Amino acid sequence: MSWPPPYPAPQHIAGAPAPAARDYAADVVILALDRAEETVEAIASARAQVGVDKHVWIADQGSRPENLARLAEAVRGAPDATLVRLDRNWGVAGGRNRVMALGHGRVVFALDNDAEFDGPDTLARAVAALDEDASLAAVGCRILVHATGEDDLSSWGYPASLLPRAGQSFDAVTFVGAGHAIRRADFARCGGYDDALFFCWEEYDFCLRAIALGRRIRYRGDIAVRHKVSPERRFAWSGTRWFHFVRNRLYIEMKFGASPAALLPRFLAYLVKGAHNGVPVQGLRAGPAAIRMARAFRPAPGTEALYRLDEAARDYIARNDTAHRGGLVRRIRTEVLSRLPGAARMPAAGAAGPR
Repeated sequence: MSWPPPYPAPQHIAGAPAPAARDYAADVVILALDRAEETVEAIASARAQVGVDKHVWIADQGSRPENLARLAEAVRGAPDATLVRLDRNWGVAGGRNRVMALGHGRVVFALDNDAEFDGPDTLARAVAALDEDASLAAVGCRILVHATGEDDLSSWGYPASLLPRAGQSFDAVTFVGAGHAIRRADFARCGGYDDALFFCWEEYDFCLRAIALGRRIRYRGDIAVRHKVSPERRFAWSGTRWFHFVRNRLYIEMKFGASPAALLPRFLAYLVKGAHNGVPVQGLRAGPAAIRMARAFRPAPGTEALYRLDEAARDYIARNDTAHRGGLVRRIRTEVLSRLPGAARMPAAGAAGPR
C-alpha cells in the first residue's frame, strides 16, 4: 500500500517551513479549530517536551482570523514547530491524515488541542514504549482531567470493568484520540485513517486493521495527558455527534463483514439510548447513512486483507475486549441502558461502546 496519497500541500502560515531533513523520533500533531487559548497551551506543552527529537505540527481547519493570528504568533520563528492551514475542515480523521503526512518521525503523537502532556518527558516515554516493543502499532495514554488530575471518565474508551486498572497497562483494541502514539510504519501499512469517518471511531477503525495485520495496541496508564473539557466548537450531542457515533460504528462493522441484519440489535439499542437523551432523529438518520457508506466502500487494491479478521485477530479481540464486557444482554444493560438518564453520560467520541 502506498501511503500517504498525494495530498495537496497545505498553506504554510508560520514556523519552520519543513521539519529537519535528518531522521528524528516523533511528530506531534495538533488539529486547530478556534479554541486559540487552549491550542496555544497545547503547542507550548508539546514544544516543552524533553529527551526526544521532535517536530510539532499544528493544522488549522478553519479558525477565525484573530484566532489563526494567535496560533501564528505562538510558533513564529520556531525551528521545531509548523503551523499550516488546510483547505477545509476535514474532521479528525481527514485532518490528522493530512498533517501526519507532512512529517517523517518514526512515531506520531496526536494531542487534542484542549490537552497537554502530563509531564516534560511524557512524549519521550511514549516513543520509548513503541521502540521497546516491536509488536506494538500504537500506545494509548491515560486521559486525566486537567484541573484535578482525576481520570477523565468521558474519555475512557475501554470496557468499564477495566476502569479500576486505569493506572496500569493492558492490551486493547482501541485507544483514545485525546493523546496517543502511533508507529508511523504501521499507520502507513494500514492506510491511515478513513476520511469518510470525519469524526468518531476513526481510532477503532485503524486499530482493527492493525490487529488484522497481527499488531497489538497497548494502553499505558503510566503515560498520561491532561484534558480540558471545553464546549467551544465541539460536536454536541444535540448537534451531529450522536449521528456520527452511531453511523460510524455501524459502518465499521459492515466494512469488516457484518450484515445490516446482524447489526439490528445494536442499532435498536442506540435508538433507545438516543431517544432517552433527546436525539432520536440523529440515530434514525445514522442507520441508513451507515448502509450507504458501507455499500460505497471499496478497499484499495491489495488491501483486502486489512478488512478480514482471521482467527488470531478475533482471539485477540475476544481476550482483550469482549471478555471484559460479558454477553450481549449484559453489554446492552451496562453500556446502554444504565447510561440513559442524561446526555452528560453519553460515551466519548471514539470510546469503545457495546460491541
